[in-house]
Amino acid sequence: MARQSSIDLDSPDRPFDNIINFRDVGRTINHFCGAEVLKEGILYRSARPDDASERDKRRLAEELHIATVIDLRSQTEHQMATRKRRAEIASAGSPPDDIDLTSAPVPAEPDEHICKIPDSQRLFISLTGKSFERALLSKLDWPSYLRVITLALTGYRPDAIRLIGETVMQPRGLTGLAQDTLESSIPEFRSIFTTLATSTAYPILIHCTQGKDRTGIIILLALLLAGVRMDAVADDYTRSELELVPEFEERMREIRVLGLGEEYTRCPPDYVPDMIGFLERRYGGVRGYLERIGIDGGMQELIRQKLLNQV
Repeated sequence: MARQSSIDLDSPDRPFDNIINFRDVGRTINHFCGAEVLKEGILYRSARPDDASERDKRRLAEELHIATVIDLRSQTEHQMATRKRRAEIASAGSPPDDIDLTSAPVPAEPDEHICKIPDSQRLFISLTGKSFERALLSKLDWPSYLRVITLALTGYRPDAIRLIGETVMQPRGLTGLAQDTLESSIPEFRSIFTTLATSTAYPILIHCTQGKDRTGIIILLALLLAGVRMDAVADDYTRSELELVPEFEERMREIRVLGLGEEYTRCPPDYVPDMIGFLERRYGGVRGYLERIGIDGGMQELIRQKLLNQV
């Protein structure tokens, strides 16, 4: 069901029917700074657009002209989304009693839940892929490690993921996990920022499940590279907490499956300054980090040119 809103339907900031936490990053930053710092209509961020209405899809394609979608979700998240979609179909279509679509085998790369935007390309780049999983496994004690491996090898991958969530991810917290991601998912970050530097298929929409943390890391790095001041970067990040309120209970169900608690629905106010401090200590700043992962000065300048409003 489409959400109701009293916001002016002619406003570029009006909400979508069924996509939340969506915003034009340039417009958000410019509004906060009171100046035309970034180009608008170039870089967008959101929560998953899986449930987009037909009107939402038309707006993405015909009004915003989204040319590239970078989907940061993991294989597990895609499988969960597919099971959810099958359950919705089952309840709406009243399938035969002997067919259980919610527990049917899910292919490695399910796509029936994907929002397909006409004339756009989609890149699947999981920031929590194999390298990230290995980094988390390395933090387990020996008994927990053996238990996780046993669960994974015997077909209980969701239970293995939940155990990792409870014993490693939950104690690390949002900021700790973001730092782990920066250091373990180097090929994925390189791929994303190579796309931002070299692609001619703009505008680009970046999203994960909530559009808050993994999406937030990418946007944070891009904004810092563009020279956006810290308070504006922090404002863009913390907006997600309020934007996600309409689906709080659903998000809680999903993160509990991963063994995580309510704090993972929040946007802590110290997240951005802590991340900036980490980048400065470890790499001398965002430019040093990008150099480290293979995005040289020339590519960094290409990204800046695409984002900055050079009047």
